[in-house]
Amino acid sequence: MLNRLSKLISRKPIWGWFMFFAIMVVVFLLGLLAASITERRAEIASVFNNRKVEISELEPRSEIWGVNYPREYETWKKTRNMDFKSKHNGNVRGDVLEARPEMVVLWAGYAFAMEYEAPRGHSFAIDDIRNTLRTGSPTTPDLNIQPNTCWSCKSPDVPRVMHQTGIANFYSGKWSTLGHEIVNPIGCADCHDPKTMSLTITRPGLIEAYERQGRDIKNATTQEIRSLVCAQCHVEYYFKGDGKYLTFPWDNGTTVEQIEKYYDQAEHIDWIHKLSKAPMLKAQHPDYELFVLGPHAKRGLACADCHMPYKVDGGIKYSDHQISSPLKNIANTCQTCHRDSEENLRQYVYEYQDKALEIRDRIEKELTKAHITAKYAWEKGATDTQMKQSLQLLRQAQWRWDFVAASHGGTFHAPVETQRILAHSLDRTMLAQLALQKVLFALNIKEDVPMPDISTKAKAQQYIGLDMKTLIEKKEAFKKEVIPSWIKKTEEKTL
Repeated sequence: MLNRLSKLISRKPIWGWFMFFAIMVVVFLLGLLAASITERRAEIASVFNNRKVEISELEPRSEIWGVNYPREYETWKKTRNMDFKSKHNGNVRGDVLEARPEMVVLWAGYAFAMEYEAPRGHSFAIDDIRNTLRTGSPTTPDLNIQPNTCWSCKSPDVPRVMHQTGIANFYSGKWSTLGHEIVNPIGCADCHDPKTMSLTITRPGLIEAYERQGRDIKNATTQEIRSLVCAQCHVEYYFKGDGKYLTFPWDNGTTVEQIEKYYDQAEHIDWIHKLSKAPMLKAQHPDYELFVLGPHAKRGLACADCHMPYKVDGGIKYSDHQISSPLKNIANTCQTCHRDSEENLRQYVYEYQDKALEIRDRIEKELTKAHITAKYAWEKGATDTQMKQSLQLLRQAQWRWDFVAASHGGTFHAPVETQRILAHSLDRTMLAQLALQKVLFALNIKEDVPMPDISTKAKAQQYIGLDMKTLIEKKEAFKKEVIPSWIKKTEEKTL
C-alpha cells in the first residue's frame, strides 16, 4: 500500500497527498465511531448496573422509578403540561358538550350527557376521574352508581389492589370504596417490568381477550408490544354482567361490525335512550382497533414510534414519555420518515381530519333529529311493534358514530376506515328517519315534528331533563368532604 502511494506521489504529488490525507481522515473518523459506540454501551450498561434503588414488584409510584430512570421520569412529568392545541385537539382542557351540544341529546339518559371534556395528559388521570360528574357522588345514593371497574385504566395502583383482592372482587365493588387506594396516576408500572424494564402487560382484560381468541400474548413481538401496552386501555371495552367484569368484545374480531355482532349475540345494552327508548351501545375509546386498520400500522409502526419519539442525552437514547400528539413535535415524529416540510405534513393531517369530521358533524345533527322524532312518535301513540325497526337503526347508527367520535385520533390513524364507518352511520341515520316518518304516517300525523332549541349545552341538558345545578352542587360537596378524607387516609398509610 505504501509503495503504491509512494509511486503515485512521485508521479502526481498533489493527488497522492490528497488520497493519503483522505485515508487518514477516514481512519480517524472510524476510530471516533468505535470509541463512541464503546462509550454509549458503557453508559447504557451503567444505567442498569448502577441502579440507586430496588424497585419492588407492583411499585406504583413513578417517582421511585424516576430515581433510576431520571430522563424518562422528567419527560413523564411533562404530561401535566397543557401547552398544545392543534386544530382539533391537544392536551388542553375543553368542554366538548359546549362545542357540540347535540351530543347531550345523543347521550340522553347516560352519564356522558352530564359532562364530557377533552382528554388531558396521563398525569391528570386521578384528578379527572375524581372530579368528573360522571363518577357521581359517593355520599349521594342515587349518584353512587359507578363500579370499581372505572379505576381500571387510571392508575398503576390497580394491579396492586387486584393482586390483594382478586380480579373479580376488584371489579364488583363500588368506585368510592377505593378512593384512598387508587392514588397514583398512570405511570411507569403500568407498562414496565420493574426488574428488566421490559414492556409488559399489566391488565387482565387484554390478556383474557387474547386467550378467548386462542392466542398467547407472550408470543407478541417486541414491536407489537410497543402498541399492546397502549391497547391495555386505549380500546373498546364493557362492564360484563352484575360483577361489572371489564371485558374486551373481541371474540368475533375487532372491527366495528364484529364488535357489534358480539354485543348483539350477548344481548348487551349500555342504556335505554331517554327520548327514543332505543337500546343503545356506548363506545369507549377504540383507538387500537382503528389504528391497526390504518396505513401506519400496516407498515409495521407502533404507537410508540409516533407518540414517544426517541431523544438523545449524551450517550443515552431513550423514549420521550410525555406521550403527546405527534403534531407537537413533527421534526422528531413525522419527519423521521416523511421528507416534507412541517407545514405540509400538518396540513395533510388536517385534511384527513376535516373530511371525516364534516361527516361526523352532519351525523350528530341528523341523529339528534331522529331521537327527537322517535320521542314524538311515542308521545303520539306509536307501539313497540311500529317502532322496532327505527330503534334498531338508531342503535346501529349511533354505535358507528360513537366508534369514531370516541376514538383519540382515529380520523388520522385510519382515515379511510373512519370515513367508511361514518358513511354507514349516516346511512342508517337517514333510514331511521325514513322509518319514523312511516310510523308517523301510520298514526295519521302530517305536521312537522317540533324541534327544540338545543343550541347550547345548558339548553340541551334542560331539554333532556337534567337538573345540572343540583348535580354540580352534590359533586362539589363530595370534592370538599370526601376527597380530602381519601388524601388523609393515603398519607396516614404512607407514613
